[in-house]
Amino acid sequence: MSLVARHLEENGIPTVIIGAARDIVEHCGVPRFVFTDFPLGSPCGEPFDVAMQQRIVGVALDLLETADAPRTTVQMPLVWTKGEAWKDTVFTVEQPFLSGEQIKNWEARKQRYRDQKA
Repeated sequence: MSLVARHLEENGIPTVIIGAARDIVEHCGVPRFVFTDFPLGSPCGEPFDVAMQQRIVGVALDLLETADAPRTTVQMPLVWTKGEAWKDTVFTVEQPFLSGEQIKNWEARKQRYRDQKA
């Protein structure tokens, strides 16, 4: 979504990204970003918590109007009500992002892309 946002912005359509993977989204250089420190897949808030979801979307719409600098990030001061135990299961030794073989394949694909681009 971050790259789509950049493309839309380059073509005159303003965007705001609401997301949870701050390092990835900011690295892509989106113009406006609302960061929620929630599990991946739940950037707009907890399921069925309409008030929380409305608050997050409201902040995003306000940011669309008020951002005065490129690459503006707003961090929502919200916490996941079931606690932060979900963070213990993200990219741990027991549950890595990719297995050893998958990492090798991913790195090989990246290198092929770099070679083609060059």
